[in-house]
Amino acid sequence: MDDIAALSAEIDARLRALANPERKRVAVTYFPTAMEVIGVSVPDLRAIARDMARRLRGAHAEDVLELVETVIDANTFEGRQAAYEVLARHPAALAALTAERVERLGRGIDNWASVDAFAVTIAGLAWREGELDDDAVQRWVKSPDRWWRRAAVVCTVALNQKSHGGTGDTARTLAICEIVAGDRDDMVAKALSWALRALSVVDREAVVAFLDRHGPELPSRVRREVGSKLATGLKNRRNV
Repeated sequence: MDDIAALSAEIDARLRALANPERKRVAVTYFPTAMEVIGVSVPDLRAIARDMARRLRGAHAEDVLELVETVIDANTFEGRQAAYEVLARHPAALAALTAERVERLGRGIDNWASVDAFAVTIAGLAWREGELDDDAVQRWVKSPDRWWRRAAVVCTVALNQKSHGGTGDTARTLAICEIVAGDRDDMVAKALSWALRALSVVDREAVVAFLDRHGPELPSRVRREVGSKLATGLKNRRNV
């Protein structure tokens, strides 16, 4: 494998070569963050990640994990997103994750886009595959930090959504959702809505029972969006 510092610098340089001031202007209002926002479109970012993942296909898992951490430590929004994409495309590195390593990869998450990329692509998969235990996710969902609470809830999407490899896990999903049923932080409420909508595809009855059990305790967004999903198959009702 090439020098890790050189590869990290290459990723950063390629991202900066594609910087778009308008994209940056929109991004910093859409997902405010303390990270540096370069202003790179998602397709361009993913093209760089795919190319890097192809080059790293035969690399040792530890080298890939070290590269990913180095890119994340550079503290750019797009670099972190690219790092998660590279890791997601390296099965050996994913299989080598530990709970401690997963939490290191999540340090600094401070906006919904970074949280969701981390939770669905990395942490949720590690949880599903047993590299991250239930206690860790339960600890996150009880955190005073809104972003770790959101991460815990979004992790359940990887358990249930087929597009992310999930096959359904009602018990673990609801164990997390029960804890945040009354959470009024909008970032957590949006995550709860997503988690319940994903679960409803594989276990509709469990979601109906959850709504009945918690009723008015739930944020109105959750009741509205999940109710619409159950009634129409869509997040929001249209002409219903």
